[in-house]
Amino acid sequence: MDAAARKRAIVETAMPLFARKGFIGTTTKELAEQAGVSEALLYRHFPTKAALYEEIQQLGCQVDPALDALNALPPSTATLVEMVQAMFQHIVFGAFDDPGTSKIRQRLILQSLLEDGEYARVLLSRVSVQCLPIFKASLAAAGKAGDLRGPGPDPVNAFWFAGHVAAQIAHGRLPGSDVIPYTGSIEVVTAEAIRFCLAGIGLTDEAIERNLRADDGNAALADAMKRHHLNGVDTEAPAMAGNPAGRFK
Repeated sequence: MDAAARKRAIVETAMPLFARKGFIGTTTKELAEQAGVSEALLYRHFPTKAALYEEIQQLGCQVDPALDALNALPPSTATLVEMVQAMFQHIVFGAFDDPGTSKIRQRLILQSLLEDGEYARVLLSRVSVQCLPIFKASLAAAGKAGDLRGPGPDPVNAFWFAGHVAAQIAHGRLPGSDVIPYTGSIEVVTAEAIRFCLAGIGLTDEAIERNLRADDGNAALADAMKRHHLNGVDTEAPAMAGNPAGRFK
């Protein structure tokens, strides 16, 4: 391996170890053994454990092209709905990432919250920079279009509230079997949670029915939404112009 490939390999093998034991509980000896290198070689690439942890933070903050496509949409009620759907697809199903890697990142966040919170703080700050502007603009556009029942929650809080619901569903599945005794399959639960959050944000029932459409990238969720009448549009119809449905695979 050249130096760059070796460095990347160390980062990738360190992630599940940090996710399982946390920053404080993981030793450099364990990191070296996990990567199949000596501690001396580990220090050659990363002079401190903190430097390796920071590299993992930066890796988690890389922007997915699908997110770029979503942020390029014009502010509107449709974009607001699309963002909430994409949020759940990403957090619950790992749509922007390999599902296994997505679960490792979730564990890293949880471990971070049990320690100093720095990993979670860095990651969520980057999410804020990437996603909040178009979310806020779309919520304002929904208000101008008459698609809100009232003033609703603060836009920033509304964004994070939706994220909290998605994260709780995902965290309840981390042990490998569902911990929270929801009624229905994970697809049905996710579809209901999306609708719950859109209503909580303040969208009218008419706006939700008009704009909520199943993500073609997750056929099981699409079928569940059809069966339970959770999307009031024909999901087999062509997507609206500019709508990136089907990109979040």
